Amino acid sequence: MYQVIGETQSRAFRVTWMLEELGQPYEQIKVKPHSDEAFACNQSGKIPALKVDGETLTDSTAILTYLADKHGALTYPAGTIERAKQDGMTHLVLDELDAVLWTGARHTFVLPEDKRVPEVKESLRWEFLRNSNRLANCLKGPYLMGDKMTIADIIATHCLNWAFAAKFPIEDERLLAYAKAMRGREAFKRAVAN
Repeated sequence: MYQVIGETQSRAFRVTWMLEELGQPYEQIKVKPHSDEAFACNQSGKIPALKVDGETLTDSTAILTYLADKHGALTYPAGTIERAKQDGMTHLVLDELDAVLWTGARHTFVLPEDKRVPEVKESLRWEFLRNSNRLANCLKGPYLMGDKMTIADIIATHCLNWAFAAKFPIEDERLLAYAKAMRGREAFKRAVAN
């Protein structure tokens, strides 16, 4: 059985949602970043981590990729053009949405107070809006890659929900409808309820 290390209100949600989509059993150890349990799994103290077969994996995207490849779902096969496009989309979401939100979080509560620059958040909101509008233009169907849900959709939806909670703007109706449909998935609801 998989063991997910990290509280739900973090990138660990991406992992639990993925496991719910795959129908795989797991146990979640709900710990905060920089807790003793988090440091035991990752020298940076970051979450999530995934314990599997006596090994510990870190980084939510690396974990999602491992799970997708292992179970042959929510991904295109490695070495295909479709997989390269999927990886490109995943990295676009990480660069254009996740990185902007993470920078905003660092300047809100992560960094020591004397290292925060609250004024940067207005620029980050502008950048996020521009980038999310670009992402809306990438939608090729019900999912980012067309008719097939991939790990890029899990990361993008997590970022869109994070943006809503952090009061970052999302204005494109296509993207709002996409996020609503993704939140309506049964596996998403189970991961939230967990």
